Amino acid sequence: MTALLEIDEITKRFTGEDSPVEVLRGLSLTLESGQSLALTGESGSGKSTLMHLAAGLDTPDGGHVRIAGQDIGTLDDSARAKVRRDRIGLVFQQFNLIPSLTVTQNIAFQARLAGRHDVDHAADLTRRLGLWDLRHRYPETLSGGQQQRVAIARALAGRPDLILADEPTGNLDEATGDAVLDLLLDLVGDTGAALMMVTHSSRLAARLDRRLHLSRGLLAAPPGTG
Repeated sequence: MTALLEIDEITKRFTGEDSPVEVLRGLSLTLESGQSLALTGESGSGKSTLMHLAAGLDTPDGGHVRIAGQDIGTLDDSARAKVRRDRIGLVFQQFNLIPSLTVTQNIAFQARLAGRHDVDHAADLTRRLGLWDLRHRYPETLSGGQQQRVAIARALAGRPDLILADEPTGNLDEATGDAVLDLLLDLVGDTGAALMMVTHSSRLAARLDRRLHLSRGLLAAPPGTG
């Protein structure tokens, strides 16, 4: 069985003041459909870089990133964008909401592009994330936490095969963060999607199927596991 996400010996370097900085150093992992994975690690350990590579927003200097067996590093920008549109739900720390669209329109945007807009599913997400009374408002009138919930709903609206979430509860209180994780795990259970989530919360990480810890560009045992 082909893993939905395969990260195979990837390396990534960025230009430093004196010499290149190696952020990821031959890192490998796999994620099957229906699995959830928590990724933890200190700031600067390479977590966000890994998420961007998994999403095809950047390409590795070495190794391979495969989604459903397709090496996305071999694709041009347009083809990688199509993979993101059709198969991936992204929740990153930058909300990237469209200012001229209402909450409802922002939530529907990616699902419409992928041809999978479901009005009832979008409405359910809107209610469960506490956005129903805000559905006609525009992003500039929302708080940071409200914008984050809109971005989460948008990522889930098209029922993606792979959900990549970088600190999705970072701007939320504990109760709302728990509700967001409930939604993410519900989607994994209902549709067989795969979830990789960066989090600093050991409590939230413990609710996912697996936990991997990133340290100095490599995977290590999570702190406290011996």
